[in-house]
Amino acid sequence: MKIPSVFLRFPHHYFSKRTYFKNLNFISRSDFLCVKSLTPAHLHCSKWMCLSKCLSRELCHQTAPEQEAEGLSDREKGLVDRLYNGLVQGHRACLAEAITLIESTQTRKKKVAQVLLQKVLSYHREQEKLNQGKPLAFRVGLSGPPGAGKSTFIECFGKMLTERGHKVSVLAVDPSSSTSGGSLLGDKTRMTELSRDMNAYIRPSPTRGTLGGVTRTTNEAILLCEGGGYNVVLVETVGVGQSEFAVADMVDMFILVLPPAGGDELQGIKRGIIEMADLVAINKADGDLIVPARRIQAEYVSAMKLLRKRSKVWRPKVMRISAKTGEGISDMWDKMTEFRDLMLTSGELIAKRRKQQKVWMWNLIQENMLEHFRSHLAVKDKIPLLEEKVLSGVLSPGLAADLLLKAFKDGL
Repeated sequence: MKIPSVFLRFPHHYFSKRTYFKNLNFISRSDFLCVKSLTPAHLHCSKWMCLSKCLSRELCHQTAPEQEAEGLSDREKGLVDRLYNGLVQGHRACLAEAITLIESTQTRKKKVAQVLLQKVLSYHREQEKLNQGKPLAFRVGLSGPPGAGKSTFIECFGKMLTERGHKVSVLAVDPSSSTSGGSLLGDKTRMTELSRDMNAYIRPSPTRGTLGGVTRTTNEAILLCEGGGYNVVLVETVGVGQSEFAVADMVDMFILVLPPAGGDELQGIKRGIIEMADLVAINKADGDLIVPARRIQAEYVSAMKLLRKRSKVWRPKVMRISAKTGEGISDMWDKMTEFRDLMLTSGELIAKRRKQQKVWMWNLIQENMLEHFRSHLAVKDKIPLLEEKVLSGVLSPGLAADLLLKAFKDGL
């Protein structure tokens, strides 16, 4: 989906002939930065313009998808064709391999992944046109504190959907260790029945230091799942706290799953994450926890009345469910479909997805900007030295940052 041209005033000196941004085209024009027809994941038809003191400098030219594919070897072209054909035919092995490809940080594999994503995006748009412009899949984000029962809920909920004829994909995000960098990826082990279902696909992925409860490539993985024919995409985040709700900018509906002992009414108001929820599900409402679940439900209903309304057609609901017994799961799906239908009819769902495309674009820009800054010749060698001075107390972090930025500016 194309984003209209956006003009933003940008300092003259941030770009030069040595500036490199993959898959982007820079051209001088007055003192504005112009982003025209930018599609997600650095796809084609992307064009940038920035001031460069009246000097036109072609920094990096983005070619058409066919020309970009020409830069690949025969083996890489064969890989793209094999993954694409297998993906659109619904082969889970090809979907798994495609997601592994987009998660790679190797430069060459990133280029292959972009070609594959472009082909899938083109196919996705054609299918949406055949569907009268309506979304092909329902994207649902599931978040909540650790121990809320998110994985158990997905197991029960996913089985119910596959029995009703839906194809369900689950993108389960696991936290990475801050010391070793490893990740257990254990969510799939708690979805044994769903993982054996041929109409379901479960993909655990590590955060690799990405904040917000999601991975760096969650948006791309959602697109690939939809290209593979899955009409319900569930994104399970890591166990989160008050402000980690990046998944809300990737999905159609954001669901907050809470345990019965989730705090009082004031705690509900304090959490930034509660403001983004379209539906709050109080899980584990069974056995001795029924009474606490009813109490916390009443408190959250009261708390959410004080929040600003984000939609003209939908007011967030608070429900009690039990993933263990299955109670309330069917009613919850009914509420979810009601939300989707109302948002689609009012046009808010399409507008929301367009806004998410813009958020996706800027997230990618920020990621590439930071990567470019760290690898720039003017600051690359200075970073370890200034870090050492900060650690020893010779320089404050703010002063060190100013010196790096000045070196970056002078090197442009």
